[in-house]
Amino acid sequence: DGASVRLDHLGPMVINLDGTVARISNWDTLSEAERLNTIRVIGRRNRKRVEELAKVQG
Repeated sequence: DGASVRLDHLGPMVINLDGTVARISNWDTLSEAERLNTIRVIGRRNRKRVEELAKVQG
């Protein structure tokens, strides 16, 4: 039906070098500051990896 489901408690998706996705296993134990920093770093890394994967796939 197109309804969205929030998965915030699982943490951000991590794009691996081969294009597979993963989650951060200890997300639920991170402090708020650690979570914010992780989101910032993972977001930057994911954008770079998606760009690189798009180049490879043409």
